[in-house]
Amino acid sequence: MLVIAMASQKGGSGKTTLSGHLAVEAEKTGAGPVAVIDTDPQGSLAAWWNARVEKTPAFAKVGAFDLQSALQHLERSGIRLAIIDTPAAITDAISHVIAHADLVIVPCRPSPHDLRAVGATVDLVDRHKKNLIFIVNAGTLRARITGEAAVALSQHGTVAPTTIHHRVDFAASMVDGRTVGEVIPNSQSAKEISDLWIYIQDRLSRIVKDPTLSPERRPDHFSVGSFSPVNDEPEAEESEDAAFPEAPPVSGAPKTPSYATPNAKGFAAPQSNPAPRTSPAPYAPPAASAAPAPYTPPAPFGSPAAHGRPAPQPAYTPPTPFGSPAPQSHQPAYANQARSPEPYPIQQYGSQQPYTEQPVHDSQPPFASEIPLERRVKDRRRAAEVPTLFGGAQRPSSTFGRRGSD
Repeated sequence: MLVIAMASQKGGSGKTTLSGHLAVEAEKTGAGPVAVIDTDPQGSLAAWWNARVEKTPAFAKVGAFDLQSALQHLERSGIRLAIIDTPAAITDAISHVIAHADLVIVPCRPSPHDLRAVGATVDLVDRHKKNLIFIVNAGTLRARITGEAAVALSQHGTVAPTTIHHRVDFAASMVDGRTVGEVIPNSQSAKEISDLWIYIQDRLSRIVKDPTLSPERRPDHFSVGSFSPVNDEPEAEESEDAAFPEAPPVSGAPKTPSYATPNAKGFAAPQSNPAPRTSPAPYAPPAASAAPAPYTPPAPFGSPAAHGRPAPQPAYTPPTPFGSPAPQSHQPAYANQARSPEPYPIQQYGSQQPYTEQPVHDSQPPFASEIPLERRVKDRRRAAEVPTLFGGAQRPSSTFGRRGSD
């Protein structure tokens, strides 16, 4: 009978969950009969088995110091595999359980506290010279700390190639005494448990050197099977001379040897009769270009030079006073010739009218000093008359609230 012990100093590492799932998976793959043994005083594994409907795997509630007699009784009963769940402590009872185990599995969460607590368990396993496997349990998918935890554990022992990731499926399936492989068989959680048990079963077969315990299938991402077919035919070797034979010495244009098929090194075979190479034409320097004509600045727009004739010289005309009519200018000798268009029209300011004073309109109000006194008094009285509520004019009051007639 083979004995697997789940041991870890840190509580909450997943020993009870893995014990139940691995026991059911081993029973399903034909490695049973399987029995689970609960040595934890909390009795979590016992409560799970009591809620279970199926009668497999078998269950035994045994104390740590009565473990030897219980294992002998289970072996006589036909049990082939026993998985022991231990409490979260490092005591003499745990040391007694590890002493009877063929393989010790240490679950560890990817956290600094769980990694620090691994040392005491590793020392206890080394003291009894037992085989040890670390399992990264409840890891976060695609998290950097999960890979770093596996690297840190690999410095103290063998780490299982399958990581059990944190999912609700594991806890929810154990409510009614089942496992994730029984509730959701095609889930990723069930596949992780199946791959983990295949790896543990292979390690057990190597420890006890029993080929009958070896699993029937191996996942492709673990390793290549020992009985995988191998091609016994020796690989054909070709020398450099056979792959590249020398060309026959011939006169004239060089020729490349022809091949019936491509060679073994993957180079394409050349053509049988390639065309001979021709020598390139000699280098001919380019013809010299003609020198450019010298730069000639263009004539200004509107000037007579732009039309091909000399510019006329107008006669001097003295300035005329402002407002007087311009005198008649003397025409030059070439007045009858056609004149060039002027660039801008010339305005004549001789016809501008002188400034005249604008008349004063009658509608403009006169100054107050020009209005007679009688008219001013009459206007003030007319503005002070305000109609009352019952008709008539209201007389203005004085400064002290009295009317002017009082």
